[in-house]
Amino acid sequence: MSERSDRVAWALPARGVPADRVLDEIRALRSADRPTHGGRLFAYVYDPAVPGLDDLAMSAHALSAHVNGLDPTAFPSLLAMENVLVGAAASVLGGGPDTSAPDVVGSVTGGGTESLILAVKAARDARPEVAVPRLVIPVSAHAAFAKAAHYLGVALDLVPVSTVALRPDPADVAAAIGPDTVLVACSAPSYAHGVVDPVPEIAAVAAAAGVRCHVDACFGGWTLPYLRRLGVEGPAFDFSVPGVTSISVDLHKYAYCPKGVSVLLHRDAALRAPQYFAFADWPGYTMINPVISSTRSGGPIAAAYATLRHIGDDGYLALAGQTLDAVRGLAAAVTKVDGLRLMAEPESTVVAFTSTDPALDLFVLADELTARGWHTQPQMAYGDLPASIHLTVTAAVAPRVAEFGPALQAAAAAAREHGPVRLPDEVLALLGSLAPEQLSPELVEGLAGGLGLVIGGAEPGAGTGAAPLPDRSALVNTVLNVAPPRMRERLLIEFVGLLQRPTYG
Repeated sequence: MSERSDRVAWALPARGVPADRVLDEIRALRSADRPTHGGRLFAYVYDPAVPGLDDLAMSAHALSAHVNGLDPTAFPSLLAMENVLVGAAASVLGGGPDTSAPDVVGSVTGGGTESLILAVKAARDARPEVAVPRLVIPVSAHAAFAKAAHYLGVALDLVPVSTVALRPDPADVAAAIGPDTVLVACSAPSYAHGVVDPVPEIAAVAAAAGVRCHVDACFGGWTLPYLRRLGVEGPAFDFSVPGVTSISVDLHKYAYCPKGVSVLLHRDAALRAPQYFAFADWPGYTMINPVISSTRSGGPIAAAYATLRHIGDDGYLALAGQTLDAVRGLAAAVTKVDGLRLMAEPESTVVAFTSTDPALDLFVLADELTARGWHTQPQMAYGDLPASIHLTVTAAVAPRVAEFGPALQAAAAAAREHGPVRLPDEVLALLGSLAPEQLSPELVEGLAGGLGLVIGGAEPGAGTGAAPLPDRSALVNTVLNVAPPRMRERLLIEFVGLLQRPTYG
């Protein structure tokens, strides 16, 4: 065997590995992941705890996994399912027959980020005369807007939010709009704190300036309408609001579909037209894409179709009720812990809280919750907004609410006993002496090692790819929290780059 063959013998075996062994390897890899079911993970995944739903979605996915969304005329099944998903989303969000927005159209994308990139692209390409197009968003808008601006060469104009209401002032939005503004965007709700922006007022100032207004409802677009039906008050945000020209909603969030399905809706087909990409000036087939990807597996779309059809409107209303009960229960548990306060009274499916006691380190608290089986999402401080802990609440959390309160009390007591994180002087000196562009992989690897993070592969043949990251992250989160945003970005770019290395054995 050659030297190269020795090195790749595990990654690409000379002879195929039996199916059952491959599946065992995947199960072993999955054992290190956060739990996707059971109501103890408050980020990244959405679990309705509906019996049989996983099996249904997986079966539907398998039926269409090899169908290619590149050409709807070759695979009309996928076109039919996509049109149903768009129709369902439009009906939930104030569009369709017998509404004030009967001509709503849309596209199925692979996720919320893709939906937002396409909303920005459509707005940019609708104004080709603008040399430097600009996008106006609140600082609380999802980071995917910044990604869209970066990818598409659009300038970003950020509007502050109130430190109390956590929302932008529509007057500040109006002041930020200029002749080169191609899109104004707002959130329903914002991801970090779960509050709904004043969409009617923002849409009105955008319309007065002749500018499109996109509502990022990726996070809450599917559940807010059901919460409204249950009596939860809040501003209107859908196509019933004049001036709203497009809305994004992720079906793989509160429609409880498997990952990667989102929907981007436009008030009419003319607004959607610049979203498309077509190209005929080459010897191959004429390319026409409504979304960023060309080839797309039909698996996620079929799984989403099956999920929506199976749960149905009454099922989603019931799930929203369970989620609402869970949100209220978790919020009440937070208010009972001395030194913690809610960032905002919950008005969607988010509970976000911060510490008002210097002895109660929020990042240590998150570690203590993890040690007790509760996986939360720490959020860094931003401007005058303090660091916080974010809980994305799903229907699966409802049966666990009674357990969370005592766990939070115990975690808070343990965090106080542990005390706040104190960063080594050399780490603070390093962060204070370097510009972001001076960070090298070697520096970051050394810093990670000094913080107790092991970066590197496992033993050859183990099949794990990399050593697991530690469960205790307070020290790392504290470093990120004190680092300025540009430095924080660079630290994470280099760190993730160190994690993402080829595995040969």
